[in-house]
Amino acid sequence: MITLNDYLYSGDTVMGILKKYKRDLAVDAARTGNEIDEIHCDFLQNIIDLLEHNEFLTAQSQKIREFYMYLSKQYPWLAFTFKGRIKSLIRAEEKFNGYIVKDIYKYYVANGVYPPVEELRKRLVKFRDLIAYRIVISMPRCHVEPGKDKAREEMKCLYEIANTLPAFLEERGFTAQMTGGVKRSDSPLMEEKNRDYYRDYIWNKNRSEYQSLHITFFDSSANCYMEVQIRTKEMDDTAEIGIANHAAYEKRQERERARRHRIPEGECVWFDEAYERGMLLQQLELSKVDVNMFGAADNSLINDGCGLFRGRLILPYEHLSRFQNDQI
Repeated sequence: MITLNDYLYSGDTVMGILKKYKRDLAVDAARTGNEIDEIHCDFLQNIIDLLEHNEFLTAQSQKIREFYMYLSKQYPWLAFTFKGRIKSLIRAEEKFNGYIVKDIYKYYVANGVYPPVEELRKRLVKFRDLIAYRIVISMPRCHVEPGKDKAREEMKCLYEIANTLPAFLEERGFTAQMTGGVKRSDSPLMEEKNRDYYRDYIWNKNRSEYQSLHITFFDSSANCYMEVQIRTKEMDDTAEIGIANHAAYEKRQERERARRHRIPEGECVWFDEAYERGMLLQQLELSKVDVNMFGAADNSLINDGCGLFRGRLILPYEHLSRFQNDQI
């Protein structure tokens, strides 16, 4: 079995690793007739195309910047940041294999048989967050009128911004994608016309306490999908340094992917290989990895200059309230 881990110790670049991994996986898939590995190769090619032909990001980020400029005029009293990133190679690989493990497990438990390849293909071709932008807003406390609640006022602004975003970007060549009812918003602050496009993790709060609004767009000029997340600073703190932070998320993912005891080894090669690839990545000691422009003292102290583990930054825009010392 070929794994991403096999290519992380030669000092190669991320692009070089991707191309060699995809090439060798394609050869092995053709030899064994493994249809899931063929889908895996297509997934890796998507990442290669994204990194190799990324001049479209300049035009795309400029359109996102136009929304940033709109907000700075419309909400001068708010502070907010716009951030963009391309998902890291390791995270993308973990997610791809995690989907396989999770979906096969759920299908097997429900039906007593393993899913056909087309059932898995539906999920594996729907990666829409390889490019993601995040909008984080905050209302300075000095701007909150007496008797009003800061969190409630921020929430109003958050949903106003969310309601404006789809039409704003559609005028610039983006098409909002329906969620199929997943985490559909029933918030009274969400306009009816937008309910089918947002996954609302604020109204539909989960056990991890993670809160955010997520919407996916198709960028016709770049022929790719992108995700936009909108949240308040407090929500962002919970996601980044609170109980819903990525380390805790990864721990939950590890537990979810550790489903070996319910699927007999050797019965489903798709599950076996995806499970093994996922476990190898979870056990990776980053300090021993030798990838160009990447360094780590341990699995927490990381200097990632190539997008191997933490992704590649597209844009950082920061807007501070224009009235920092005056109450509105």
